[in-house]
Amino acid sequence: MKNSTCLLQPSLASTVALPIIYSFLFTTGGFGNILSGWIFSKHISTKRTQNIYLTNLVIANLFVSIMMPFLAAYFADGYQWEYDSVLCKIVNYFGTLVMQSSMYVSITILCWTAVSQYATLMKNNEHTQYSPSVNENFFYKCLLEKFRQPKFAKYLCISIWIIVLSITVPVIVYDFHVQPDHEQVDRCYHWKAEYGERTSKTTVLIATAWFFLFFITVLFLYYSLVNHLSKIQKNTCIGKKHLIYNTVKRNIFVILLIFTVCFLPYHIFRPVFYALLLSEDCQMMNYLVEAKNFLTCLAAAKSSLDPVINLLLDKTFKKRLYNRFRKSDHKHTPNIEETTQM
Repeated sequence: MKNSTCLLQPSLASTVALPIIYSFLFTTGGFGNILSGWIFSKHISTKRTQNIYLTNLVIANLFVSIMMPFLAAYFADGYQWEYDSVLCKIVNYFGTLVMQSSMYVSITILCWTAVSQYATLMKNNEHTQYSPSVNENFFYKCLLEKFRQPKFAKYLCISIWIIVLSITVPVIVYDFHVQPDHEQVDRCYHWKAEYGERTSKTTVLIATAWFFLFFITVLFLYYSLVNHLSKIQKNTCIGKKHLIYNTVKRNIFVILLIFTVCFLPYHIFRPVFYALLLSEDCQMMNYLVEAKNFLTCLAAAKSSLDPVINLLLDKTFKKRLYNRFRKSDHKHTPNIEETTQM
């Protein structure tokens, strides 16, 4: 390998900023997702399609949150860890498995959530004065209606986890067994951990195609929705009973925004990273690795945003959360009459 002799030199940005960011994300994301999981498990029915998708998002986010303290430690001190150490193997192999699997499960489920939201709008459209075309009816009945069925949503989420793990696990196991030359690799923060084997590069290309497929799908749904609403407004007046249109439009836009801000830069950069890393310029290699690590952190930050997504996408979740905090306030607020009597 051309760049195997290069030594990665972590900058101050990597050894200070990334540990702080990951620690912050662990605190906020861990608390928010544990709270979300508790509300979904105790106070909200999991028979609703929307809740099934959001519950699986919470599970994926909790896995990411578990790994964040290890990542913080890795970027703070990983350049001093021995390559064969337990902490190094946890971060390089188990950490990669958790982060990558959870990322693509989240991407897929967010896309299906957008499809489910769009399907809800199309279902509601049947009761409006605007009559959709034959093609729209056929598309809705054959595909979109499925995404509104709880049983289908449950099997779909299980299938997503199985497919993602069946792709990721063999790659991680292969990389684990293909041990590098110890004369070339002695520290954990090294090109081996950042670059991976040929199987890793192949998997990255598949994952990149996977992401852009779902990104284009969400983009198409948003464009189709905006176009659909403009047609309705020309044919009928949207009153208060049609507020669902604006809600669905906002929800799909939020999902599209997350795809664009958190995931798009990472997936644009990854193919560029592998293409440019073939260079023998060690300084460029260091810049590329650090850029990749910060974009990975940006993608991981999405796990801390999901509790906010739950508030936007699910009214029941918002209501239950508000009620819980309201009850807590009542417990800690003294009764006025009792206070005056004292």
